[in-house]
Amino acid sequence: MKKDKSVTNTSKHHPAWAKLDNTAILFPVIASSSMSSCYRISVILKEEIQGDLLQKAQDILLPQFLPFRMRLKMGLFWYYFEENDRKPPKVLEESTFPGTYINKSRNNHYMFRVTYFGKRINLEVFHALTDGYGGLMFLRELTYQYLRLSHPEELSDEKDRLSPGVTLDMEDSYVKSFRSAKKHDEAYKSGKAVVIKGEKLPRGEVGVIHGCFKLSEIKETAKKYGVTLNQYLVGVFVYSVYKEYLKGGTSERPINCCVPVDLRGFYDSRTVKNFFAMVMARFKPQKDDYSFDEVLKIVVDSLKEQITKENLDTILSYNVSNERNIFLRPVPVFIKNIAIKSVYYSTTDLTTATVTNIGDAGIREPYIKYVDRLYAMLALSRGQDIKAAIVSHNGLLTITFTTRLHDVSIQKRFFRMISNEGVSVAVETNYD
Repeated sequence: MKKDKSVTNTSKHHPAWAKLDNTAILFPVIASSSMSSCYRISVILKEEIQGDLLQKAQDILLPQFLPFRMRLKMGLFWYYFEENDRKPPKVLEESTFPGTYINKSRNNHYMFRVTYFGKRINLEVFHALTDGYGGLMFLRELTYQYLRLSHPEELSDEKDRLSPGVTLDMEDSYVKSFRSAKKHDEAYKSGKAVVIKGEKLPRGEVGVIHGCFKLSEIKETAKKYGVTLNQYLVGVFVYSVYKEYLKGGTSERPINCCVPVDLRGFYDSRTVKNFFAMVMARFKPQKDDYSFDEVLKIVVDSLKEQITKENLDTILSYNVSNERNIFLRPVPVFIKNIAIKSVYYSTTDLTTATVTNIGDAGIREPYIKYVDRLYAMLALSRGQDIKAAIVSHNGLLTITFTTRLHDVSIQKRFFRMISNEGVSVAVETNYD
């Protein structure tokens, strides 16, 4: 498939189909009403959303955005994407819990949906389509288009087209960056992890807790500990699990916090498809009463060991080698699905939770003055009843926890620990 670097061409200039990237292969197999494999990115404006204008904005944007104009099809040997020429999906006022399953047949076979509530625009994306990089790009352009419609006089110099510099590259960067590694079978060395259990919310409900910090203050706190912002936040989360769930005691299993790593900077890629790798922040308590400094050092050392070009090469080699196995290519897709699902279910007790940082939202002038903040949310998966997503905008950092559990003591400790460092925090939740 040729690279798509154009932002103005119409769909007739693009291939009518595309292979799923290496990560995307998993999601159609495991997705269900109880495990949607969707994520959400939301932008909160400083004004009430007008639903009719948001629908119009989406309808203007979508023809320019081929990566989101795809439908999922099942072939004889693999799933694949086919260009979707159906009417754009309806933009509706939000009425369900976030991250619910996208029923393709009810959504004109599009793999995303746009909803709104009050001042908030929500984009929810089926993960097979793209990761947070692509989702954030689409939401930014949707927000810009909406603001052009709602403020035509103030934004009269802006045109109804994609922002300068936006590229819609649809290469499979996993395959492009693949290099065979001798020890790729050692890419994932992990035993069973601590699995957080407890009384669950009613089926279909999701607990949401947002914590909003001043970015400068939390960066200064991380600097005080001699670590990066991301290392600090992951360390605080792991320590919170250790103190609240394990009560500061020993454990035969480690706390394994999954941390997705955006690979674009490592491999010079700007693909809009998925392109990330999973590493684990590992901490196995072998004595009572570790201090936070001790846990943070263990977590940071664990991440540093894994987030290297050499190790990422190994992970890529392992993942892509399995996909390219010549013995698997002629196997019918329904048999592959059984095998993929079996392997996935056998690994759901290897991870305690996930914490991902999407980074800075990158809202540009002249739109930034209309935007209050953004947040991101991860749908929950089998074996992981707590997840967190981080996004920054205009000096504010928002971390959002999603959970199936009634007990939110881990999240409370997380926010309390950071607040005790003198960092200002505002917390919002849908809990009573």
